[in-house]
Amino acid sequence: MAGSNPTVFTSDNVPQAPEDPLFGLMAAYRKDTFEKKVDLGIGAYRDDNAKPWVLPVVQKAEEILRKDPNLNHEYLPIAGLADFTSAAQKLMLGTDSPAIKDKRVASFQTISGTGAIHLGALFLSKFYKRPSNQPVYFSSPTWANHNQIFSNVNLPIKPYPYFSPQTKGLDFTGMRSTIEQAPSGSIILLHACAHNPTGVDLTREQWKELSTLIRSKQHFPFFDCAYQGFASGDLEHDAWAVRYFISQGFELCIAQSFAKNFGLYGERAGAFHFVTGPSPDATTTIERIRSQLAILQRSEISNPPAYGARIASTVLNDQELFQEWEANLRTMSGRIIEMRRVLREKLEELNGDEGSWKHITEQIGMFSFTGLTEKQVLKIREDAHVYMTKNGRISMAGLNTGNVEYVAKAMDKVVRET
Repeated sequence: MAGSNPTVFTSDNVPQAPEDPLFGLMAAYRKDTFEKKVDLGIGAYRDDNAKPWVLPVVQKAEEILRKDPNLNHEYLPIAGLADFTSAAQKLMLGTDSPAIKDKRVASFQTISGTGAIHLGALFLSKFYKRPSNQPVYFSSPTWANHNQIFSNVNLPIKPYPYFSPQTKGLDFTGMRSTIEQAPSGSIILLHACAHNPTGVDLTREQWKELSTLIRSKQHFPFFDCAYQGFASGDLEHDAWAVRYFISQGFELCIAQSFAKNFGLYGERAGAFHFVTGPSPDATTTIERIRSQLAILQRSEISNPPAYGARIASTVLNDQELFQEWEANLRTMSGRIIEMRRVLREKLEELNGDEGSWKHITEQIGMFSFTGLTEKQVLKIREDAHVYMTKNGRISMAGLNTGNVEYVAKAMDKVVRET
């Protein structure tokens, strides 16, 4: 029997990593045996019975795929399923996009939005010239994974103000000031719609002002779009900011996820789009960029998984199914908007202060920043078994007609007592 052979991977060079807070919250919820417990942590849609909802149009697409005699399990190309990426491109940029017409867009199928952000970050870390070591700027707060993804490819990161705890809305003055003071040529990561985690979005006038500022500073915009159609129920409305920036001639990139708007959470269907600005050599530029993205994609995943992309492609490329998908989107977004209305109404009924919870209905999308402190969050979990992230973010999809009054009473009680 061999003697002891100590590992070279000691705690000095491989320290124990902290548990992911969101997945830790989910585990705590699952262990809780309290009958009326409520999960407001997970970022996945639930129906009014608190059950996952397989979109009816997705079920139809799956049935079509099952009956396809030519369906196989061969590798996809490095860039992914062409019917999917071209449809995703049109969905994001618009069928009449000048960038598509000018053939200055490179699109790659990715491992959902996370993979799209990673592919973009990796490309920028290798090929985007930053002579002053310009950082990537994120909103404060932002989706927690943004920080790790860009740090993993050795791009420095910095925050720009975004959420105002005082107004529970946008700190546009602080956002604008920080981006203006950022070193020219910085990378600015922007949430296209339904900002995660706050639910606070820019107005169109603010987007226009921000566009002018980013152009004047020669910054590079990187859009993260995880909620197109899911936010407002209107695909065109939710893509407005991205399309406006393209109309202004920006060179930019976009991470696009189909997890939320198709309910394909576990299928990991996404796309990465790189758009060059209009110029005489735009088509040769985009071909060079496409070639390097292909090398990066090949070395990371070889080629993307097929099933989720086939489902989305089946729907996106069929007019009748597309229209049904739009109706499914309105169902999801409409239920969340209604839960916002009811939660605010019940909270204000309880405290007798009209307008005191107006931020609940002013925010949009999957999440809402309630304004609850970490102390209040821990107390509501202990007392009422209502689970949310420590920063007071709740998933509106976790609310339903059966629990919204219970949650409102628990929130009101914890605010009064702390």
